[in-house]
Amino acid sequence: MTGFSVSLFVSNLSNVASYLSPIFESIPSTKVVPAQIEKVVSLVSRTGRDLQRYDTSGYRQVVGCVPYRYKKQEVNGIETTEIEVLLISAQKGKGMLFPKGGWEMDESMEEAALRETIEEAGVTGELQGKIGKWQYKSKRHNIIHDGYMFALLVSQEFELWPEAEIRQRRWVSLDEAREVCHNWWMREALEAFVNLKCLTNDESWNLN
Repeated sequence: MTGFSVSLFVSNLSNVASYLSPIFESIPSTKVVPAQIEKVVSLVSRTGRDLQRYDTSGYRQVVGCVPYRYKKQEVNGIETTEIEVLLISAQKGKGMLFPKGGWEMDESMEEAALRETIEEAGVTGELQGKIGKWQYKSKRHNIIHDGYMFALLVSQEFELWPEAEIRQRRWVSLDEAREVCHNWWMREALEAFVNLKCLTNDESWNLN
């Protein structure tokens, strides 16, 4: 290549770079991720049971939440506050239940309760304390579970969550929850929740 040709090539390359530079600058950096996508990425279900906790008797450790909120309504000119709880459809079979799942070794019981509630029900909020512990036998596996339930005052409800395609969720009154809740031990957890809530009689309650 002659010296003239090299000079012309470099000159043309410089002109092309000058032309393309504003275009490249207008393209967002790949490091910039929209907030909505960040939420979707962060809401990914855990899979497998490599980290699953079992007690010394071989009982699987399970945690869940009774998600609730306050609904204000006016009846005959009088404003009242009603508690609603969030139920989700069972992954297999019929019926509604509260979100719950395995407690894993790399997280606290509280962290597991929040994670499972986000994964299955797509809500989060203020974890207010442990309601109680129940033992039940799995219908699909011949194993006993220790089920721990927490009260969760919901503050955020996601439109997209990991199990949105396989579960439905529904806010219901306490009376309806008693009728449609599928698992006996979750119905008992609901009654324990109601009793503790009535004893405190305060929206800022904390279960310890």
